[in-house]
Amino acid sequence: MAEPAYAKKMYRWVDENGNVYFSDQVPPDQVKHKRETLSEKARVLDVLEKAKTAEQIAQQKRLDALRKEQEKIIAKQNANDKVLLSTFRSVEDMNKALNNKMASLDAGQKVIEGNIERIQQQLQQQQQQAANLERGGSKIPPKLLADIAASKQQIDAGKQELLRHQQDRQTTEKEFKADIARFQFLTQPNNEGKPNNGESLAASNARNELGLFVCEDPAQCKKAWIIAAEFVAAHSTTGQDVESEKLIMRAAPQKDDDLSLSVSLLEHNNTLQIFLDIRCRQSSIGNELCSGAKAQSIRQAFAPFIQSSLAAQQ
Repeated sequence: MAEPAYAKKMYRWVDENGNVYFSDQVPPDQVKHKRETLSEKARVLDVLEKAKTAEQIAQQKRLDALRKEQEKIIAKQNANDKVLLSTFRSVEDMNKALNNKMASLDAGQKVIEGNIERIQQQLQQQQQQAANLERGGSKIPPKLLADIAASKQQIDAGKQELLRHQQDRQTTEKEFKADIARFQFLTQPNNEGKPNNGESLAASNARNELGLFVCEDPAQCKKAWIIAAEFVAAHSTTGQDVESEKLIMRAAPQKDDDLSLSVSLLEHNNTLQIFLDIRCRQSSIGNELCSGAKAQSIRQAFAPFIQSSLAAQQ
């Protein structure tokens, strides 16, 4: 039976000393506490969380910002992986595509080199003509001088185009080889030597690569969160900064070789996930550290570490 609209409401709250209060009015000095709105039959009608401190508000903002960035990373990597797995069937297919692409770029380079060589020969003829005129005591016509200048300009432009083409070739080859390595990682058998089972294995490998642990249920996630905190402490070189129910973050890196790890509890499609992030100092050495093999190995070890630790607890 629904409560009458005019039914008198009561409030229940607990202060910082654990004292429980019931009243139809909340004193101004008590509004900071979490409170429940009760009907005359003591049914909870509404719950108002306690007011957050400035520090808690700032921490929540940091968590929200971190979540957004981490969710972007996860979404982008997942999208790239799906394209990769749907485009190619095997490493052999990828190598064949790479060879075809390189052959096409090499053919384009030969065209550019041929154009440069043709203009260089043209320039030699123009310069020879000018030299013959000078030796004969004749004045070099303005048009011939203009043609020589134009040929030199075309050669310079051709060399710049050739350099850009060579750089594009190097970039294309590097990115393609990175895709091949990624494809191999996504489709490799797991550590137990079980055969590749397609997308599920690829998804598992991708999560490991990102430093992402997907919880089976809230109870498992609670245990995994404690293990994740141990992992962060073991692999960070900086002190503790934030530790809450949804974010554990070490202090910002101060030295070039510092590693500052953080984990955040995310919810995606009604599934709880623990995401690992690694920060390094904003310097050339720090950036290289964060993009290098050491940071990558830490990310890849995160989810398996939680899985093995959970298994050991059973």
